[in-house]
Amino acid sequence: MSRRIIHASLTLAVTLAVTLACSAGAQSPTKAPAPGPVKPAALPAFQEATLPNGLRIMLVESRRQPVVSIALMMPAGEAYDPGGKEGLASMVASVLTKGAGARSADQMSSAIEGVGGSIDASASEDFMNVRANVLAENAPLAFELVADAAIRPSFETKELELVRTQALSALQLAQSNPAILAQHFFAAQLYGGHPYGKHATATSVNAITSDDVRGFQRSRLVPAGALLVIAGDISLAKVKELAQKNFGSWAGKASAAAKRPSPPTRSKTEILLVHRPGSVQSNILVGNLTYAPTSPSYYALTVASRILGGGSDGRLFKTLREQKSWTYGAYSDLVRNRDIGTFEATAEVRNAVTDSALTELLKIERDLGTTAVDATELDAARGGLVGSIPLQLETAQGIAEQVGRYTMLGLPGDFIRTLRPRLAAVSAPQVLAAAKSYMRADQSLIVVVGDGAQIYEKLAKIAPTKIVNAQGDAMSPADLIPRVTALPVDITKLVARSDSFTVMVQGNPLGFQTQSLTKTESGYSYHEVTQIGPFLQQDVVVLFGNDLSPVSVKGMGKVQGNAMNVDVSFANGRAKGSSTTPSPTGMRTVMVDTTMAPGVLESDMVAVMVPALRWAPNAKFTVSSFDASSGATRQTTMAVVKTESITVPAGTFSAYRVEITGGEQTQTIFISATAPYRVLKIALTGQPVEFVLVK
Repeated sequence: MSRRIIHASLTLAVTLAVTLACSAGAQSPTKAPAPGPVKPAALPAFQEATLPNGLRIMLVESRRQPVVSIALMMPAGEAYDPGGKEGLASMVASVLTKGAGARSADQMSSAIEGVGGSIDASASEDFMNVRANVLAENAPLAFELVADAAIRPSFETKELELVRTQALSALQLAQSNPAILAQHFFAAQLYGGHPYGKHATATSVNAITSDDVRGFQRSRLVPAGALLVIAGDISLAKVKELAQKNFGSWAGKASAAAKRPSPPTRSKTEILLVHRPGSVQSNILVGNLTYAPTSPSYYALTVASRILGGGSDGRLFKTLREQKSWTYGAYSDLVRNRDIGTFEATAEVRNAVTDSALTELLKIERDLGTTAVDATELDAARGGLVGSIPLQLETAQGIAEQVGRYTMLGLPGDFIRTLRPRLAAVSAPQVLAAAKSYMRADQSLIVVVGDGAQIYEKLAKIAPTKIVNAQGDAMSPADLIPRVTALPVDITKLVARSDSFTVMVQGNPLGFQTQSLTKTESGYSYHEVTQIGPFLQQDVVVLFGNDLSPVSVKGMGKVQGNAMNVDVSFANGRAKGSSTTPSPTGMRTVMVDTTMAPGVLESDMVAVMVPALRWAPNAKFTVSSFDASSGATRQTTMAVVKTESITVPAGTFSAYRVEITGGEQTQTIFISATAPYRVLKIALTGQPVEFVLVK
């Protein structure tokens, strides 16, 4: 026997002997030891100073990494937008770093990017924030750029107009985004006349002038009430030196803000249905007002929200997704604003289960406020929250933003340090009381964005239901049934033609589309071929009669390698067939067998009708069309918003700018302003894709 084996054998023997001796005198532990107390967040002491002009400075000094993060926060958020100029604060923030001091927009970008740093500005409901992140050795540059942006912005006309165009495009995109629509209507209903309930519109954004932008900057971006937070590898002495050098001459006090009305109270559950015809799913948003940011209820309600819908371990997710398979996800959240916050729960579900999902969501909320949570679920929720807090404070940027926000909300200086032990100390009775007080399942505001024709009657059985369209106009249940009106088509203008487009993606040619219309013995044949790089190939043929009634649509192709097929026929007032087309969650197959009202066009026919419509300044047409990809009829609006000159490969034209709204994807098309009317360009809102006429 080798020495190694002998040694191992002796070791094993001794170990067994000790184990037996110990077991004879004492029993082995049957459970893990209790966890130790939760420690406060490990943050260096905050160091503070105030400049003579009133600018408050906070430093969280840390030598762990050679970086510095700066956050200048001012009470100048969207809640301070003047009436009729909603979107002003966001526009100001978007332009602050697009040229300031002696630097142009390009020079500012070059300066900060040249040292590997970043700078940006944004506006939330309450605050405007100018941020910069750099290596510690470049802190002087960061102070200089942030100060220039807040105090000496250039507000160049071209940059203002670019930001305006981007804001208008975002608003167009929002009209086709059910989640954004739900948030807009939820805030408007929940807050009423309070500024938190308002949001930018195309009208308000277009009404903003350069004088408004400059006036807002002068009156709201002032040192009194502002907070400069610095985190990272820098001393207080250096911070005071750089702050005095760059912000010392900054002067002014904010003009008094108008008194804000109190949000409305709610004594019963109410549903607002935002009708979005053709939607195959419903976006549900349920919630209530909560409390001011300094309320001690924050800790218990944060734990309650985590239990309800804080993630894949939340009750909403487990029930609505895992048990019922009604949704891809259901969550809850708390919004903490300076005046008063909100509790929100959300889910996106199929039309067929909208009422069932809403009923179940309210039941889960109600249960959390009537039955005490068990110890296992409570421990998991508290542990998840406590464990996530250090992750938010890992970087200098995270520290600066968290310290700045909580300080501006009026919370005590020890809030971040004591947050972990306070959350860990929340008890089951406190969770029960918070859920009952603030979730209020039987006094909730509910916003549902979806196809009202399919979901209204079931929703109305749950609670009183009001209906509006995506623009906020009131509707009646009768309005949910589309009223088909014939388009003012000049049939003599439907002549054989062929158009060719180049598909531009981010300004670069990446494909083509050809459109051709031919006359047949019984009507017309429209053929469309599209190819966009290796991602999309599509070939569609639509047949329709002399009376413009659709006969059939057949299409085939591939989307990112997935086969796409459409085969639908129209006869005797019905549409029958099937389609396999892309959707946000993958390829979707729809079996089509539905009624078709007289006068409804197949969706691809809309492009065919353009040359035959009576175009003029301010022309507006309502189009009823059948979408084979969803099997639904929807109404879209084509409206001329202005006349302008555009240049495409086919030439330079005077063109009508036409906005198309009401469908899944809002679009802007440009149509030649003189007959024969031709589509010159198609732009998809929110996407860097354009179709431009070649010949």
